[in-house]
Amino acid sequence: MGVLEGKIDLHVHAGPDVRDRKLTAVQLVRKAAQAGMRALLLKNHHTSTVLAAAAIQEQVQDINVFGGLALNESVGGLNPAAVEAALRMGAAEIWFPTLSAENQRRAHGHPGSGIRVSEDDGRLKPEVHEIIRLVAEADAILGTGHLSPQEILKVVAEAHRAGVRRILVTHPEITFIRLPVEVQQELAQLGVLFERCYVRPPLFSADWDELARIIRQVGVKSTVLATDLGQPENPDPITGYKEMLEQLHRRGFNWEELEIMTRLNPAQLLGLD
Repeated sequence: MGVLEGKIDLHVHAGPDVRDRKLTAVQLVRKAAQAGMRALLLKNHHTSTVLAAAAIQEQVQDINVFGGLALNESVGGLNPAAVEAALRMGAAEIWFPTLSAENQRRAHGHPGSGIRVSEDDGRLKPEVHEIIRLVAEADAILGTGHLSPQEILKVVAEAHRAGVRRILVTHPEITFIRLPVEVQQELAQLGVLFERCYVRPPLFSADWDELARIIRQVGVKSTVLATDLGQPENPDPITGYKEMLEQLHRRGFNWEELEIMTRLNPAQLLGLD
């Protein structure tokens, strides 16, 4: 049995895309299937991946292929109609804004030009409540995208109140989020999971040693390993996933713990368990 047998990656990028990608989606899915992986969730910052996932699933049937929707400007931002359509077509995850998030725009020197989830008075916008309601009804994954720590707390609190069962904090170690460990520990008590991605300095604030420490502090049971790979300059997601397992195994995580983070937790989020 290969090291990736039965593993799941909830965050991969592939072509066609607005930016260059290492592999096309078909190439990536076939490579993952050959490695024995159980499932992939395709992510695109600019468009829904639900239709692509369904089309590829017909061609490659020995792996589960899922799609989702990131609520960036190209799909209308905080657009409940787009969310409803994606969920009705089978979206596994709805991400709050990523590239269009004000938090990321601010980090890149463009404050005030992105999407916020709150009104000026701090209350969540009505469309955010509607999006959360739709995700709860569909029992899909709610991803926090590239929101700020303050926004993440507000969204998670409302999602928990609204009955969303599958909440995944998107790469909390990325430089423009850096969600404090003590905050993660509090959220983990609510059943929130955290997506730990392939270490890519300087974009990610943690190296492998720090990532291992954070996982130990917050908990294996609240961790999902994912690559967030597909960029031409980085390893492909399959190669990167293997390296993640090797790096964390070297830092004391046994294979049972790695199974929880790579098979059990992501399967639960996808409803495959």
